[in-house]
Amino acid sequence: MRGTLSITVGQHSDAGRKAVNQDFHGVTQPAGQQRMTKGIVLALADGISSSAVSQVASAAAVRTFLEDYYCTSEAWTVRRAAQRVLAAVNAWLYAQTIRSDARFDADRGYVCTFSALIFKAREAHVLHLGDARIYRLHPQRLEQLTDDHRVRVSSAESYLSRALGAGPAIEIDYRSWEVEPGEIYLLATDGAYEHLDAADVHRALGTHGEDLDAAARMLVDTAIERGSQDNVTLQIARIDDLPDLDAPGVLAHGERLALPPPLTPRMQFEGYTIVREIHTSARSHVYLAVDDDNGRYVALKTPAVDRHDDAAHLDGFLLEEWVARRIDSQHVLRPHTVERPRRYLYVAMEYVEGQTLAQWMIDHRAPALDEVRAIVNQIAAGLRAFHRREMLHQDLRSENVIIDRAGTARIMDFATVHVAGLAEGTRHPLAIMPVGTLQYAAPEYFLGEGGTPASDLYSLAVLAYQMLTGQLPYGLQVTQVRSRADLRRLRYVPLRERRADLPQWVDGVLRRALHPNAAQRHEALSEFVEALRAPGRDALQRLTPPLIERHPLRFWQALSLGLAVMVVLLLGLRAAGV
Repeated sequence: MRGTLSITVGQHSDAGRKAVNQDFHGVTQPAGQQRMTKGIVLALADGISSSAVSQVASAAAVRTFLEDYYCTSEAWTVRRAAQRVLAAVNAWLYAQTIRSDARFDADRGYVCTFSALIFKAREAHVLHLGDARIYRLHPQRLEQLTDDHRVRVSSAESYLSRALGAGPAIEIDYRSWEVEPGEIYLLATDGAYEHLDAADVHRALGTHGEDLDAAARMLVDTAIERGSQDNVTLQIARIDDLPDLDAPGVLAHGERLALPPPLTPRMQFEGYTIVREIHTSARSHVYLAVDDDNGRYVALKTPAVDRHDDAAHLDGFLLEEWVARRIDSQHVLRPHTVERPRRYLYVAMEYVEGQTLAQWMIDHRAPALDEVRAIVNQIAAGLRAFHRREMLHQDLRSENVIIDRAGTARIMDFATVHVAGLAEGTRHPLAIMPVGTLQYAAPEYFLGEGGTPASDLYSLAVLAYQMLTGQLPYGLQVTQVRSRADLRRLRYVPLRERRADLPQWVDGVLRRALHPNAAQRHEALSEFVEALRAPGRDALQRLTPPLIERHPLRFWQALSLGLAVMVVLLLGLRAAGV
């Protein structure tokens, strides 16, 4: 049975010898899906003593982070989601300072330190700026996991070098690591950690056992008794249980869905009436159906009978609809959303009347560059919608693009999409070799290096090359790559060898997008799309054909003239006795 992420937390804060407690702390332990996709968060902020409003800043920072972090996309990694939220928090705090009397003196503004410890799957993630600290407890010591962003001018004078709200932009420390059950972590402000050690923590845990709130209170009281002059705040987190490495997280609810029966025309199924079969393959069956509630046509996709025992394949069905619900683009196939309860495992998507790109290429043997460019632009727009959410499509091929009657291209089939936020903390966090038509896959997949947005760019460039020529740029060479030496042996077939009517600069654009080394390709899809629109100055300089290709007769005439001049000079030198 799959384990679950379980953390026990204890926390306590005290103003100590000060009149106002400028520290603020909090924890969020969501249940169900959010615990799997976003994790458990502890956050701690410490206001600066020179400011009369820094307690407002620390409270706003913690509360906003704990709320807004869980509103970010489930597809995002912890790092991206947390940093986006903290950037917004920083901007808000800085704006409050600029609008206040402290706009010329940040030390009196809405400024605080901030540290967050996030547990997701089998990993811990730290985001930190300031001088609060996060520790991991060992038998004899406290291992400090954060750096103090404090500059010490002298033994009596120091200042924070980084804090939330101190400027219009922030630099946030981030790190992550795998955790183990039984590990104990502490978050503490300087009023606490300057007066405590590992023995104190073990003593408090031994005294209060399972009551971590009481243990935190005991440690705060100890720090105050030992002379702490600051606010004192401490949080304790103990890891009780972790999910399995292979647990699919958000997709686990699929275990409760039954496999669908064979579907036939006029059959009633889950609130739909089956019309006919659209497509069948070794992986799935696709049917045209009518939603009985509203009369809309939909495409129902069910797993092939032969794959009913393939757990990874069945997870792909759940992933496909999950992804579709989170992508908003006219160039990505949309899900058909209904609120009816579901018993069976299937995917319901919008039905689009049109043809696949594979069929389009059969019908357009030598299309004009403008036609191909228009389709490439649309597919690129769809891919960008995936990449903005830290997703890779990974199976972009001619059968997975449909063009409707109005000429709008849509990407479909999301069963092998890599979602960074879901893969985080699992056995395979990187995008691995997709299951699909391998001749469209980028070389790095065959080297086991994992995919990146540059890999989707490569697949798009293969499609562009194939639309223009009807063939693949490397033939089947890429599927045989297993080493760096194989990569160096790849031979690209120039575009003009297959379509002499196309401009030379287009070949240069495609050659770069199809480079075997991902780092040598265009930096972004937008750069590739822009490069296909018109030749840049550099491209024209690089791609101007040599004289022998542009004007062979002039080349040989010039060469002959040069040789004749050399002969005359040599004869003259010989006659002169030189």
